[in-house]
Amino acid sequence: MNAPGSEFPDLPPTLKVERHGAVAVLTLNRAKKRNALDDPTVAGIEAFFSAVPEDIRAVVLAGDGDHFSAGLDLAELTELNTFAGVAHSRSWHRAFERIEFGTVPVVAVLHGAVVGGGLELAAAAHVRVAERSAFYALPEASRGIFVGGGGSVRLPALIGTSRVMEMMLTGRTFSAEEGHTLGLSHYLVENGEGLAKGLELAQRMAGNAPFTNFAVMQLLPRIAGGDPAAGFVTEALAAGIAQSDDEAKARLKAFLEKRGPKVVRS
Repeated sequence: MNAPGSEFPDLPPTLKVERHGAVAVLTLNRAKKRNALDDPTVAGIEAFFSAVPEDIRAVVLAGDGDHFSAGLDLAELTELNTFAGVAHSRSWHRAFERIEFGTVPVVAVLHGAVVGGGLELAAAAHVRVAERSAFYALPEASRGIFVGGGGSVRLPALIGTSRVMEMMLTGRTFSAEEGHTLGLSHYLVENGEGLAKGLELAQRMAGNAPFTNFAVMQLLPRIAGGDPAAGFVTEALAAGIAQSDDEAKARLKAFLEKRGPKVVRS
């Protein structure tokens, strides 16, 4: 593990970053506020994912203390008029889009509260690892507000529109096990094991061919949400580009010469 360096100079104190080789760990650093997301934190997330160093190949997103994130710091909304509220939501959209459609795959490590905007943030990651302490909720309706960080788009794709409606209307809380069954997490691990699992997955992703990671992050969601005929053409173009890459040719040659890894059951 390397200490934070000058390559990440513009992060607010509510965020901290550490380098683990080709993997960066970005941690929400506001434990006393249950890592509630305020404007400087969201702006810092956008800045970080807008300028990931070229030699960083994957990112782990985590939360300090007992919680991943309890969501929006409600103090941010107290003085906003309608137009400012729209602009505030759009600032979250820009930040989280930098995660979902950024330059590197992102693993979110979830524990404790993954609530409201915290769940919206987690949904923007590509892979989610949950510890058994994690719990999920969308309490916006009880507070007279609406999701504003992309949750109305990303969460129905994960667990279905009907389930998101039910969460918002009733304020229901799901446990880590229930959330895993619904599809909110890809991996469920014991308490305290999330970061190690997240790093393991991120390091595996960092070892992929860069263009393949790019295609998975940038093309696959758009193919899945678009016209099937256009999707087939886009897939064919991506497959052609990928297999013509020098790195792909070297990896395929290594596999055919029995020097590359085989798929085994893990």
